[in-house]
Amino acid sequence: MPDIHHETFIEAPIERIFDLARSIDVHKETLAKTNEQAIAGTTSGLMELGDWVTWRATHLGVRQKLTSKITEMERPHRFSDEMVKGAFHSFVHTHEFIELEGGTLMKERFSYRSPFGIIGKLADKLFLERYMTRFVVNRAHELKRIAEAPSGTNQSS
Repeated sequence: MPDIHHETFIEAPIERIFDLARSIDVHKETLAKTNEQAIAGTTSGLMELGDWVTWRATHLGVRQKLTSKITEMERPHRFSDEMVKGAFHSFVHTHEFIELEGGTLMKERFSYRSPFGIIGKLADKLFLERYMTRFVVNRAHELKRIAEAPSGTNQSS
């Protein structure tokens, strides 16, 4: 079961990072390359504990749907979302925020299980774990870019 860890220091207040990370609208903006669209559940605004969203996107050339739910939230320090239905056997994505001098440390842990048993494990080794790591890292970089933008230069704040 792959377990991806990533940390990003962002020069912005913890509350801002927490809200950006759980914003449906910011999610769509940061993942425009995969054409992420919220098509059911909470489709705009900020996700709260118990909220769910169904995403439609194209990953690895395949159009797919995935439903996740916010299963844990401790504002503004932590929240987790878990897959309810989708291409993975399961996943849990935990976001932690630590207030530091000059900004916030955003720590992410994305743990997933691929479907299809041994074939899924082989896919992990060949390409999927690398793809998912880039996915998490690229989204974190985009969140950092948005959060650190001068006031008034971003519609997503």
